[in-house]
Amino acid sequence: MSDKPFRIFVLSDGTGETAEQLVRAALVHFARDGLVISRHKNVRTENQVAAIFEEAHQEKAVIVYTVVSEKIRNCITTMAKDSGVSVVDLLGPVMELFSGRLKKDPNPQPGLFHQVNDYYFKRIEAIEFTVKHDDGRYTDNLLAADIILVGLSRTSKTPLSVYLSYKGWKVANVPVVKGIPLPPTLAETDQRKIVGLIIEPATLVKIRRERLIRMGEDPSGDYASMDHVVEEIEYCKDIFKKNRRWPVLDVTGKALEETATEVETFIRMSFPEKVP
Repeated sequence: MSDKPFRIFVLSDGTGETAEQLVRAALVHFARDGLVISRHKNVRTENQVAAIFEEAHQEKAVIVYTVVSEKIRNCITTMAKDSGVSVVDLLGPVMELFSGRLKKDPNPQPGLFHQVNDYYFKRIEAIEFTVKHDDGRYTDNLLAADIILVGLSRTSKTPLSVYLSYKGWKVANVPVVKGIPLPPTLAETDQRKIVGLIIEPATLVKIRRERLIRMGEDPSGDYASMDHVVEEIEYCKDIFKKNRRWPVLDVTGKALEETATEVETFIRMSFPEKVP
């Protein structure tokens, strides 16, 4: 047997990441000693295709490709027949099937999946930021947040933050604790990105008691007592009155999705150009 490595050329009119990931997924099932994968990206002309096929023929390589352009796919098919190079079209058959079922020609613009992929990574970045800035942590970095939620303990700050982060928003949340000043950076950041959360006392008492019971703790302390909760809510309302620019949402009995939509509405009104 020849010591020459088995070569796979990944050809794409975009980044080639999709095709390479699929190739590597398939190769998990095979021994891969002496295997070389070469990626040829942004292939948009017949001359580029011809040069790749010439090299593939010399190297006895296989070409795996994802190409949107019908013209370039036809060129690849022709050159494969003429050169004897083995090719695998990962995208064409799927596009033809969808085109027939959806009664619509595919968008010929290359790289659209990579754009979607960019949005995916932006969401991951938003989630990581949100988790890091939960419950008043890293308040020195509030200026980097897209949204800042301010409210008492158990007013859905954390689940709401995480839900919004899955939509691409970088969210920080700051707890209101009676007698403890809010972080100075809250006053230094753009006030339009801050949203206050409030809740009815009876509902908050119920939520706190249920949480304490689930955690195996005594629910009869101040944290879940009506008198203490009422004091906390009045303290929180005083803060919101002093910061009249902050919209305040009552989360009592609301689904998370409903509150998230309201938060997004406020933010989009203040920042029409901002897209998560």
